[in-house]
Amino acid sequence: MGIVEDTFTEWTKGLSAEESRVRIFEKIRDIPYYIDPAHFDFEKGPTGTLEDNRGSCTPKHYIMGVMYGKLGLTVEYCTYGFHWKDQKLDYSKEVMAMAKKLPVAYHLACRVFIEGKWILVDATWDPSLAFAGFPVNIDWDGKSDTTLAVTPTEDHSCGDIHKRESTFSEKLSAYSLGEKLELSRFTIALNRWLEDMREKRE
Repeated sequence: MGIVEDTFTEWTKGLSAEESRVRIFEKIRDIPYYIDPAHFDFEKGPTGTLEDNRGSCTPKHYIMGVMYGKLGLTVEYCTYGFHWKDQKLDYSKEVMAMAKKLPVAYHLACRVFIEGKWILVDATWDPSLAFAGFPVNIDWDGKSDTTLAVTPTEDHSCGDIHKRESTFSEKLSAYSLGEKLELSRFTIALNRWLEDMREKRE
């Protein structure tokens, strides 16, 4: 994880532990959201996301977990079931049509033990998507719960990285071939739509 180590040093140089906590969150949040299944792996995902400067909730929060661990913080990875069709976003007709066909998907965020309590920290959506209705977490104070990036439909499961990997693998393996194909098509369409949203903002 050379690039993760180097990036951690770059982002936190000269900052206090509290300032570093906020800076790391902001830097991860600002990485453009983009779903790349190749980055879902805990070992390779953080490196690929930082190299490509784009990533989804999974590698973003893996990066967070590693970096917060370096600050001496205890982190849990929380998996939330949700449906893309139920998110309050102004999808294109194509994306919404695809979203309606999808099975439950699984979002990742972190719970971090800060100042004696567990805090939800979600750095999923980048600020360039705020104008399109995405619940971007702006101006985090470093000690209060952020807004969860999705509207969940299932109880969440929290634990260490091993529990997260086991839970996620189990959920993915339950998809049928048809569901996997629908998810793949949706991912391509969603990524394209997000890029269109960013271009319109510019």
